[in-house]
Amino acid sequence: MTLLVMAAGLGSRYGGLKQMDPVGPNGEFILDYTVYDAVRAGFDRVIFVIRPENEQAFRETLGDRIASRHGGRVEVRYAFQTLSDLPEGFSVPAGREKQWGTAHAVLAARELLRDEGFAVVNADDLYGKETFRLLHNFLASGTEDACGCMVGFPLRNTMTENGTVSRGVCVCDENGSLLDIRERTEIGTRPDGSAAYREDGVWHPLDKDCIVSMNAWALDGGFLRSAEAGFADFLRTLQDPLKQEYYLPTAVWAYRNACGRPLRVLRTSDRWYGVTYREDRPRVVEYLREQTANGAYPF
Repeated sequence: MTLLVMAAGLGSRYGGLKQMDPVGPNGEFILDYTVYDAVRAGFDRVIFVIRPENEQAFRETLGDRIASRHGGRVEVRYAFQTLSDLPEGFSVPAGREKQWGTAHAVLAARELLRDEGFAVVNADDLYGKETFRLLHNFLASGTEDACGCMVGFPLRNTMTENGTVSRGVCVCDENGSLLDIRERTEIGTRPDGSAAYREDGVWHPLDKDCIVSMNAWALDGGFLRSAEAGFADFLRTLQDPLKQEYYLPTAVWAYRNACGRPLRVLRTSDRWYGVTYREDRPRVVEYLREQTANGAYPF
Protein backbone atom coordinates (compact mmCIF):
# COMPACT_ATOMS: atom_id res chain seq x y z
CA MET A 1 0.00 0.00 0.00
CA THR A 2 1.88 3.04 -1.31
CA LEU A 3 1.86 6.63 -0.10
CA LEU A 4 3.48 9.21 -2.38
CA VAL A 5 4.69 12.36 -0.60
CA MET A 6 5.34 15.44 -2.75
CA ALA A 7 8.37 17.06 -1.14
CA ALA A 8 10.22 18.66 -4.07
CA GLY A 9 9.16 22.15 -2.99
CA LEU A 10 10.50 21.97 0.54
CA GLY A 11 14.01 23.23 -0.19
CA SER A 12 12.94 26.29 -2.13
CA ARG A 13 10.11 27.22 0.21
CA TYR A 14 12.17 27.17 3.39
CA GLY A 15 15.54 28.25 2.04
CA GLY A 16 17.10 24.79 2.22
CA LEU A 17 16.04 21.60 4.00
CA LYS A 18 18.47 22.05 6.84
CA GLN A 19 16.90 25.39 7.62
CA MET A 20 13.40 23.92 8.03
CA ASP A 21 12.01 24.67 11.46
CA PRO A 22 11.20 21.55 13.51
CA VAL A 23 7.69 21.66 14.95
CA GLY A 24 7.56 18.64 17.28
CA PRO A 25 8.56 18.69 20.95
CA ASN A 26 11.72 16.70 20.18
CA GLY A 27 12.67 18.31 16.89
CA GLU A 28 10.27 16.40 14.62
CA PHE A 29 9.07 17.73 11.28
CA ILE A 30 5.56 17.56 9.88
CA LEU A 31 6.66 14.62 7.72
CA ASP A 32 7.41 12.57 10.83
CA TYR A 33 3.74 12.82 11.78
CA THR A 34 2.50 12.27 8.23
CA VAL A 35 4.33 8.97 7.88
CA TYR A 36 3.41 7.87 11.42
CA ASP A 37 -0.29 8.46 10.74
CA ALA A 38 -0.04 6.73 7.35
CA VAL A 39 1.72 3.65 8.71
CA ARG A 40 -0.79 3.36 11.53
CA ALA A 41 -3.56 3.46 8.91
CA GLY A 42 -1.96 0.55 7.02
CA PHE A 43 0.45 2.02 4.45
CA ASP A 44 3.71 0.09 4.19
CA ARG A 45 5.53 1.86 1.33
CA VAL A 46 6.46 5.54 1.18
CA ILE A 47 7.87 7.32 -1.88
CA PHE A 48 9.28 10.80 -1.34
CA VAL A 49 9.39 13.01 -4.43
CA ILE A 50 12.30 15.42 -3.94
CA ARG A 51 14.78 17.49 -5.93
CA PRO A 52 18.00 15.62 -6.79
CA GLU A 53 20.15 18.34 -5.20
CA ASN A 54 18.29 17.85 -1.89
CA GLU A 55 18.75 14.10 -1.66
CA GLN A 56 21.61 14.04 0.84
CA ALA A 57 20.09 16.73 3.06
CA PHE A 58 16.68 15.06 2.93
CA ARG A 59 18.07 11.66 3.89
CA GLU A 60 20.13 13.10 6.74
CA THR A 61 17.42 15.40 8.03
CA LEU A 62 14.30 13.27 7.56
CA GLY A 63 14.47 10.17 5.40
CA ASP A 64 16.86 8.02 7.42
CA ARG A 65 15.11 8.89 10.68
CA ILE A 66 11.72 7.94 9.29
CA ALA A 67 13.03 4.67 7.85
CA SER A 68 14.72 3.79 11.14
CA ARG A 69 11.69 4.62 13.27
CA HIS A 70 9.45 2.19 11.39
CA GLY A 71 12.10 -0.50 10.95
CA GLY A 72 11.42 -3.19 8.38
CA ARG A 73 7.67 -2.51 8.32
CA VAL A 74 7.96 0.32 5.79
CA GLU A 75 9.78 0.50 2.46
CA VAL A 76 11.15 4.02 1.83
CA ARG A 77 11.97 5.05 -1.75
CA TYR A 78 12.91 8.28 -3.52
CA ALA A 79 11.87 9.81 -6.84
CA PHE A 80 13.34 12.99 -8.29
CA GLN A 81 11.43 15.86 -9.84
CA THR A 82 13.44 17.79 -12.39
CA LEU A 83 12.59 20.52 -14.88
CA SER A 84 14.09 18.48 -17.70
CA ASP A 85 11.73 15.51 -17.18
CA LEU A 86 9.64 16.37 -20.24
CA PRO A 87 7.89 14.43 -23.00
CA GLU A 88 9.83 13.86 -26.18
CA GLY A 89 9.96 16.95 -28.37
CA PHE A 90 9.78 19.48 -25.53
CA SER A 91 12.55 21.47 -23.83
CA VAL A 92 12.79 23.67 -20.75
CA PRO A 93 11.85 27.28 -21.60
CA ALA A 94 14.75 29.72 -21.26
CA GLY A 95 14.72 31.28 -17.81
CA ARG A 96 12.38 28.70 -16.24
CA GLU A 97 13.39 27.85 -12.63
CA LYS A 98 10.02 26.96 -11.08
CA GLN A 99 9.06 23.29 -10.90
CA TRP A 100 6.27 22.11 -13.20
CA GLY A 101 3.74 21.55 -10.43
CA THR A 102 2.10 18.87 -8.35
CA ALA A 103 0.82 16.67 -11.20
CA HIS A 104 4.36 16.61 -12.61
CA ALA A 105 5.63 15.63 -9.15
CA VAL A 106 3.45 12.52 -9.26
CA LEU A 107 4.75 11.69 -12.74
CA ALA A 108 8.30 11.83 -11.36
CA ALA A 109 7.51 8.61 -9.48
CA ARG A 110 5.83 6.77 -12.35
CA GLU A 111 8.53 4.09 -12.62
CA LEU A 112 8.19 3.27 -8.91
CA LEU A 113 4.38 3.29 -8.92
CA ARG A 114 4.19 0.58 -11.60
CA ASP A 115 0.61 1.44 -12.70
CA GLU A 116 -0.72 0.44 -9.27
CA GLY A 117 -3.14 2.33 -7.07
CA PHE A 118 -1.57 4.78 -4.64
CA ALA A 119 -2.29 7.67 -2.29
CA VAL A 120 -0.63 11.06 -2.60
CA VAL A 121 -0.26 13.97 -0.15
CA ASN A 122 1.74 17.17 0.29
CA ALA A 123 4.87 17.10 2.46
CA ASP A 124 4.16 20.26 4.44
CA ASP A 125 0.54 19.63 5.44
CA LEU A 126 -0.53 17.95 8.67
CA TYR A 127 -3.73 16.22 7.61
CA GLY A 128 -4.80 14.28 10.70
CA LYS A 129 -5.26 10.57 11.26
CA GLU A 130 -8.65 10.29 9.60
CA THR A 131 -7.29 11.37 6.22
CA PHE A 132 -4.96 8.38 5.98
CA ARG A 133 -7.59 5.98 7.26
CA LEU A 134 -9.98 7.14 4.52
CA LEU A 135 -7.31 6.90 1.80
CA HIS A 136 -6.18 3.45 2.91
CA ASN A 137 -9.70 2.06 3.17
CA PHE A 138 -10.57 3.32 -0.30
CA LEU A 139 -7.56 1.61 -1.87
CA ALA A 140 -8.08 -1.56 0.16
CA SER A 141 -11.70 -1.86 -0.97
CA GLY A 142 -10.78 -1.69 -4.67
CA THR A 143 -11.30 1.04 -7.24
CA GLU A 144 -13.59 -0.64 -9.79
CA ASP A 145 -16.54 1.70 -9.24
CA ALA A 146 -14.49 4.91 -8.99
CA CYS A 147 -11.21 6.06 -10.52
CA GLY A 148 -10.11 7.65 -7.28
CA CYS A 149 -11.07 9.59 -4.21
CA MET A 150 -10.23 12.86 -2.54
CA VAL A 151 -10.31 13.61 1.16
CA GLY A 152 -12.19 16.90 1.39
CA PHE A 153 -11.87 19.46 4.17
CA PRO A 154 -14.27 22.29 5.01
CA LEU A 155 -12.54 25.47 3.89
CA ARG A 156 -12.81 26.96 7.38
CA ASN A 157 -10.57 24.15 8.69
CA THR A 158 -7.79 24.94 6.20
CA MET A 159 -7.34 28.72 6.52
CA THR A 160 -4.43 30.65 7.96
CA GLU A 161 -4.53 34.10 9.51
CA ASN A 162 -1.16 34.96 8.01
CA GLY A 163 -1.95 35.29 4.30
CA THR A 164 -3.72 33.71 1.38
CA VAL A 165 -3.76 30.01 0.50
CA SER A 166 -4.26 27.93 -2.65
CA ARG A 167 -7.09 25.40 -2.59
CA GLY A 168 -9.06 23.33 -5.06
CA VAL A 169 -12.69 24.33 -4.44
CA CYS A 170 -15.03 21.37 -5.00
CA VAL A 171 -18.67 20.82 -5.92
CA CYS A 172 -20.17 17.41 -5.08
CA ASP A 173 -23.43 15.65 -5.83
CA GLU A 174 -25.71 14.01 -3.26
CA ASN A 175 -23.81 10.71 -3.62
CA GLY A 176 -20.47 12.26 -2.69
CA SER A 177 -19.05 12.31 -6.22
CA LEU A 178 -17.02 15.23 -7.47
CA LEU A 179 -18.86 17.39 -10.02
CA ASP A 180 -16.39 20.24 -10.40
CA ILE A 181 -13.11 21.51 -8.99
CA ARG A 182 -11.59 24.93 -9.44
CA GLU A 183 -8.06 25.83 -8.38
CA ARG A 184 -8.10 29.12 -6.47
CA THR A 185 -4.60 30.41 -5.82
CA GLU A 186 -5.47 33.34 -3.53
CA ILE A 187 -8.02 32.51 -0.84
CA GLY A 188 -8.04 34.70 2.23
CA THR A 189 -10.09 36.12 5.09
CA ARG A 190 -11.68 39.50 4.49
CA PRO A 191 -11.86 42.25 7.15
CA ASP A 192 -15.43 41.20 8.07
CA GLY A 193 -14.29 37.60 8.73
CA SER A 194 -15.73 36.12 5.54
CA ALA A 195 -13.74 34.05 3.06
CA ALA A 196 -13.07 35.12 -0.51
CA TYR A 197 -10.74 34.39 -3.41
CA ARG A 198 -8.97 36.97 -5.55
CA GLU A 199 -8.87 36.68 -9.32
CA ASP A 200 -7.59 39.40 -11.66
CA GLY A 201 -7.48 41.79 -8.70
CA VAL A 202 -11.14 41.27 -7.73
CA TRP A 203 -12.32 39.50 -4.54
CA HIS A 204 -15.15 36.95 -4.89
CA PRO A 205 -16.99 35.47 -1.86
CA LEU A 206 -16.57 31.84 -0.79
CA ASP A 207 -18.61 29.80 1.68
CA LYS A 208 -16.37 28.79 4.59
CA ASP A 209 -18.15 25.44 4.69
CA CYS A 210 -17.40 24.60 1.05
CA ILE A 211 -15.27 21.51 0.52
CA VAL A 212 -11.71 22.01 -0.66
CA SER A 213 -8.91 19.77 -1.81
CA MET A 214 -5.69 19.64 0.18
CA ASN A 215 -4.08 17.31 -2.38
CA ALA A 216 -4.92 14.18 -0.41
CA TRP A 217 -5.90 11.69 -3.11
CA ALA A 218 -6.11 7.98 -3.75
CA LEU A 219 -5.89 7.12 -7.45
CA ASP A 220 -5.84 3.99 -9.55
CA GLY A 221 -2.95 3.13 -11.83
CA GLY A 222 -4.63 4.45 -14.96
CA PHE A 223 -4.15 7.99 -13.73
CA LEU A 224 -0.45 7.96 -14.64
CA ARG A 225 -1.05 7.39 -18.35
CA SER A 226 -3.71 10.08 -18.39
CA ALA A 227 -1.45 12.54 -16.57
CA GLU A 228 1.41 11.93 -19.01
CA ALA A 229 -0.85 12.78 -21.94
CA GLY A 230 -2.24 15.75 -20.05
CA PHE A 231 1.22 17.10 -19.34
CA ALA A 232 2.06 17.08 -23.03
CA ASP A 233 -1.18 18.96 -23.75
CA PHE A 234 -0.32 21.43 -20.98
CA LEU A 235 3.06 22.13 -22.55
CA ARG A 236 1.56 22.61 -26.02
CA THR A 237 -0.77 25.31 -24.74
CA LEU A 238 1.62 26.92 -22.23
CA GLN A 239 0.82 30.61 -21.85
CA ASP A 240 3.29 31.56 -19.11
CA PRO A 241 6.52 29.62 -19.78
CA LEU A 242 8.21 30.80 -16.58
CA LYS A 243 5.52 30.27 -13.94
CA GLN A 244 2.53 28.23 -15.15
CA GLU A 245 2.12 24.87 -13.34
CA TYR A 246 0.45 21.54 -14.08
CA TYR A 247 -1.75 21.12 -11.01
CA LEU A 248 -2.71 17.72 -9.61
CA PRO A 249 -6.43 18.59 -9.20
CA THR A 250 -6.53 19.62 -12.87
CA ALA A 251 -4.93 16.33 -13.96
CA VAL A 252 -7.22 14.26 -11.74
CA TRP A 253 -10.29 16.02 -13.07
CA ALA A 254 -9.20 15.39 -16.65
CA TYR A 255 -8.71 11.70 -15.82
CA ARG A 256 -12.17 11.50 -14.29
CA ASN A 257 -13.70 12.94 -17.47
CA ALA A 258 -11.69 10.65 -19.75
CA CYS A 259 -12.32 7.37 -17.93
CA GLY A 260 -16.01 7.97 -17.25
CA ARG A 261 -15.90 6.76 -13.65
CA PRO A 262 -16.67 9.01 -10.67
CA LEU A 263 -14.29 10.54 -8.17
CA ARG A 264 -15.43 10.02 -4.60
CA VAL A 265 -15.17 12.83 -2.08
CA LEU A 266 -14.57 11.49 1.44
CA ARG A 267 -15.18 14.26 3.95
CA THR A 268 -13.17 14.70 7.10
CA SER A 269 -13.90 16.95 10.03
CA ASP A 270 -10.22 17.07 11.01
CA ARG A 271 -8.51 20.43 11.06
CA TRP A 272 -5.57 21.02 8.74
CA TYR A 273 -2.31 22.32 10.19
CA GLY A 274 0.58 23.55 8.10
CA VAL A 275 3.35 26.08 7.86
CA THR A 276 2.36 27.92 4.71
CA TYR A 277 3.99 30.98 6.30
CA ARG A 278 6.60 31.08 9.04
CA GLU A 279 4.08 32.88 11.22
CA ASP A 280 1.96 29.69 11.18
CA ARG A 281 4.62 27.78 13.09
CA PRO A 282 3.60 28.63 16.71
CA ARG A 283 0.09 27.26 16.19
CA VAL A 284 1.43 23.99 14.76
CA VAL A 285 3.99 23.66 17.56
CA GLU A 286 1.33 24.10 20.23
CA TYR A 287 -1.04 21.61 18.60
CA LEU A 288 1.66 18.94 18.38
CA ARG A 289 2.76 19.58 21.94
CA GLU A 290 -0.81 18.96 23.09
CA GLN A 291 -1.14 15.84 20.92
CA THR A 292 2.09 14.39 22.28
CA ALA A 293 1.06 15.15 25.86
CA ASN A 294 -2.26 13.38 25.23
CA GLY A 295 -0.45 10.29 23.92
CA ALA A 296 -1.53 10.65 20.30
CA TYR A 297 2.12 10.51 19.17
CA PRO A 298 4.98 8.59 20.80
CA PHE A 299 7.73 11.11 20.02
